[in-house]
Amino acid sequence: MAQPLRRIFNPPYNTGNDFVYHDDFRDNLANYQRLTGQADEAGKVYTTNSETSGRYHTDWLNMIYPRLRLARNLLSKDGVIFISIDDNEQANLTQVCDDVFGSENRIGPIIQNKQNAKNDTVNIQKNHEFILVYRKNKLMNGKTVLPTLERQDIKYKDVLFEDGRYFYLNDTITTRGEGGTLNARPKLGYTVYYHPETKDLKPVIDYDIELARTSNDEDVVYQTDQGLVSKGYVPIRAPRVRGKLGCWTWEKPNFENNKDRIYITGKPGAYAVHSRTFVDEADVINVDGKRQYKQVKFANSKSILDYSTNDGSTVLASVLDDKAGVFSNPKNLDMIQYFVELVNDKSCIVLDFFSGSSTTAHAVMKLNAADGGNRRFIMVQLPEQCAEGTEAKLAGYNNICEIGEDRIRRAGQSIKDSCTERGDTLDVGFRVFKLDTSNLKKWQPPTDADDLEQTLMDAVSNILPGRTEEDLLYEIVLKMGFDLAWPIETRTVADTQVFVVADGALFICLADRITPAVAEGMAQLHRELAPEVWKVVCRDTGFRDDAAKVNVREILKAEGLDDAAFVTV
Repeated sequence: MAQPLRRIFNPPYNTGNDFVYHDDFRDNLANYQRLTGQADEAGKVYTTNSETSGRYHTDWLNMIYPRLRLARNLLSKDGVIFISIDDNEQANLTQVCDDVFGSENRIGPIIQNKQNAKNDTVNIQKNHEFILVYRKNKLMNGKTVLPTLERQDIKYKDVLFEDGRYFYLNDTITTRGEGGTLNARPKLGYTVYYHPETKDLKPVIDYDIELARTSNDEDVVYQTDQGLVSKGYVPIRAPRVRGKLGCWTWEKPNFENNKDRIYITGKPGAYAVHSRTFVDEADVINVDGKRQYKQVKFANSKSILDYSTNDGSTVLASVLDDKAGVFSNPKNLDMIQYFVELVNDKSCIVLDFFSGSSTTAHAVMKLNAADGGNRRFIMVQLPEQCAEGTEAKLAGYNNICEIGEDRIRRAGQSIKDSCTERGDTLDVGFRVFKLDTSNLKKWQPPTDADDLEQTLMDAVSNILPGRTEEDLLYEIVLKMGFDLAWPIETRTVADTQVFVVADGALFICLADRITPAVAEGMAQLHRELAPEVWKVVCRDTGFRDDAAKVNVREILKAEGLDDAAFVTV
């Protein structure tokens, strides 16, 4: 069963020259072919959206509106969409999103501080961009869905191992604030006597509490317990705060009851008293040869986030072996990863309608490696051509899609290599598809009767010229309602190739000659795999005649295959 679709990112900004426009904004295949150069010259129209056009904003909104409607239809019931936009269309886009998703589902804009000091405008520097955030439904099953987004504040703690237990250190049990003086808190000035060899701890009130209210002379206030010192104990007192005697944040009874949580660091004359937190061995990870613990705290997302735009270019250039400039203004990787992680669902599908250099795919793989998630991504991008002479073209990329594919491939391998704990099991694979017409050709009666015989001869093979068996395979998988990411195996059955999809839920045989022996082999394979559901698709022209098709059907029917589950194409 497919995972719920949660998040969608990044439409193109209306800068006037960075998107392919056409007067017909219907999302049909013919329009797609015109936009991608797959149609003939008469059907291929490329224009820029000039600011001098009277339809400058209208053209962009006509492009984005049907995509937002589709986005809402694809979102799961508790899904959420993030839309990155600058101030050219932010106001208009908010109104459109209010119409599509409902203003009650507007979670609110997030402001990205681009940390860009470049004076790129005449009047006011544009140092920020907007991320509009909408959910699909405010109410589901009578409960509020996503009233606020949660962010994970992640910190990695170095883990120590001692006496068979793993733990990380917290701050010292002191404070540096105005209220952290012994004058202000005279009951928290006890001395911690520490035995370096036995690790024993003894909190002792060895000072004059009344003097502690006014004096900051340690020799006057404290009287060291020489009896403990003679036994090897070392007195540790709270460090001074701005020249005054300091105090602890733990009261003495709390210290005594939680001595196991106290850990001493440093050396004689410079000891520090820390609290520590024990962790399970299963939660300890290896990061660059160091034991670490991933500490996660949840809090509502801030409305202003600091993510540099320059970092997006730096990361992309690094992934693509310093091929700087092949893609302009890629998104900040950490920012996209932050958005993916906002909703705590480690098995969702993340869809990016305008994937560009595929920063979103990179972020999903990186996050999965970090938290053990099983998120999947779908990247969608028109194959806009890289112009001759550009850095992208000189680097060997013909279109934007090739840049994204190369990044996913390289980033995935890099993540897998650096993930020492899960490297062998981490899934960074992906499949690439393009939108096109069906691989099956429809028979059209010839206009000239003299061509009838040749047309009938051509109909013997119903696969379009130039299309491969793999092309048809994936079309069948898609039309049968199976996930394109399901595993597909190739098995040899009675000397015939059979594709086994989703561990046996779907058998596909596209051979030119399908015999009863092939059917019997598929039946035997079905018994071995024992899937919960079973469907079989065969190539219609692969049967010698109708009788052969009936024989195959009956053999499979005897194995338990329903008539409706046997399909020919």
